[in-house]
Amino acid sequence: MQTFDGIYENGVVRFPHPVAIAEHAKVKVIAEAQAPEQPPHSPEALRQVYAILSERYDSGCSDTAARHNEHQP
Repeated sequence: MQTFDGIYENGVVRFPHPVAIAEHAKVKVIAEAQAPEQPPHSPEALRQVYAILSERYDSGCSDTAARHNEHQP
């Protein structure tokens, strides 16, 4: 018995690496689904980004537009 990690996409299980199974071999699959990772545009990920962006930071410069070209090539 062997255990492989894979990803289910479009009705097919895809393995990220080659597996040691002979071509046309019959297999028995027992699926244990895991929650997918959150895509970067998920509501929770966006909430975290907005939380960071809502923080105020004091740069010590009252007119940041005046320094716009300072670091331009």
